[in-house]
Amino acid sequence: MVTATTAGSRPRRKRAPQPRRVPQRTCVGCHTVLAKRQLVRLVRTPQGAVEIDPTGKAQGRGAYLHDRQECWKRALASGALDHALKITLTEADRTRLRAHGEQYANDD
Repeated sequence: MVTATTAGSRPRRKRAPQPRRVPQRTCVGCHTVLAKRQLVRLVRTPQGAVEIDPTGKAQGRGAYLHDRQECWKRALASGALDHALKITLTEADRTRLRAHGEQYANDD
């Protein structure tokens, strides 16, 4: 019987454990790619409402924004958030999201 070690091939080495991959997401406002946990997730629920998802696990279509006022303003003004969530935001949603975005600073 011929085995891997008797056939002249080298014995298999154990691989070093691979580093855990960090999920990456793109900010809808400025198109910067960052770790998922560094961005704020907005979700379109199955009922069609737009909500801020602090856990990052809510069911529905999601979009991500920096925690910077500039990104929130740009995403709301340009329609990028509408496009990412595949929904037309109502004026009430825009007002609520604009107010939420105002709590953030413009730090880089």
